[in-house]
Amino acid sequence: MVVLPGKEVQGPVTPKGNVPQYKDNGFLHYCVTMAGFAILTIVLKYNGLTPTVVYDRFGELLGFMNVFALCFVFLLYIKGITRPSTSDSGKTGGGFVFDYYWGTELYPRICGIDVKVFTNCRFGMTVWPLLVCIYALKSYEIHGFVDSMFVTTILQLTYITKFFTWEAGYMHTIDIILDRSGYYICWGCLCWLPSLYPIVSHYLVTHPLRLGTPLATSILVFGLFSVLINYLADLQRQDVRKANGDCLVWGRKPDLIRAKYRIECGEVRESILLASGWWGLSRHFHYIPEILLSFFWTVTTGFENVLPYTYVIVLVILLTHRSFRDEHKCSMKYGVYWQEYCTKVRHRIIPFLF
Repeated sequence: MVVLPGKEVQGPVTPKGNVPQYKDNGFLHYCVTMAGFAILTIVLKYNGLTPTVVYDRFGELLGFMNVFALCFVFLLYIKGITRPSTSDSGKTGGGFVFDYYWGTELYPRICGIDVKVFTNCRFGMTVWPLLVCIYALKSYEIHGFVDSMFVTTILQLTYITKFFTWEAGYMHTIDIILDRSGYYICWGCLCWLPSLYPIVSHYLVTHPLRLGTPLATSILVFGLFSVLINYLADLQRQDVRKANGDCLVWGRKPDLIRAKYRIECGEVRESILLASGWWGLSRHFHYIPEILLSFFWTVTTGFENVLPYTYVIVLVILLTHRSFRDEHKCSMKYGVYWQEYCTKVRHRIIPFLF
């Protein structure tokens, strides 16, 4: 976060008028981390050791992270009250339990390090691919090459690579701009994410399934296509905003709503709401390929056990709930402009259904 180079980027203005600053070096961080892991694996193997000890003792590691996370969140609770980094901080009025859960600070920084970037990206989203690789290596040590593990590993790593190429865009999502740094976000990224997100790879270590080349190839192709659609949808919205609407979407001028809103200090700002292209199909279209992708990397486990489908189930619930939260926030923020947008793009997630 600090050492690696990267251009300075800004997050969206907060209700208090603050504009968070970030160093956009997430993809470089990801490349360095994965290259370092590959080198470490080779060195360990040369000396008769293996990083799969993490799999063998994962329960102990997760127990330690739980204790650390609970203490860390409490320190953030105190910091948000006594030494906040910005004016977007303080008690919510909901009592200690709610403030501990939700957090007392929107953008805490410690020694210049943004806490959300660290917990969400530099830890949570970084541990995920490392665990996926460790579980794949453990499977290879026990069973040799298994096509189901190969497919799920490729799909998960492709998705995570896409995330880091787009990390600056993640700073504009509801996780960052609305949720404070409390138990919900920080414990979730430090403990919940490492235990749940790579669950398919963890399951396949002890439940290997040989799919056969035709089926494995089909699942891989459909999964990669889902990643591509998810990437193109995010890219389309970013390009329109960078060009301030002066561009083409699917060969046509984009259908835009220039939504004005007022921050707490009274200053009027403007956001672009895209109502064409992928974003003309539904207001949260990008959730569809994300859910499909998670299904494709999970279906490699077969249908004998519901356990590996936990992530898919949780993701559907999470994204559906997030769509309601996001739309409530946008309705409060944009008012009549959001009503106009909903009139143009009538469906929330699935076109013609929901």
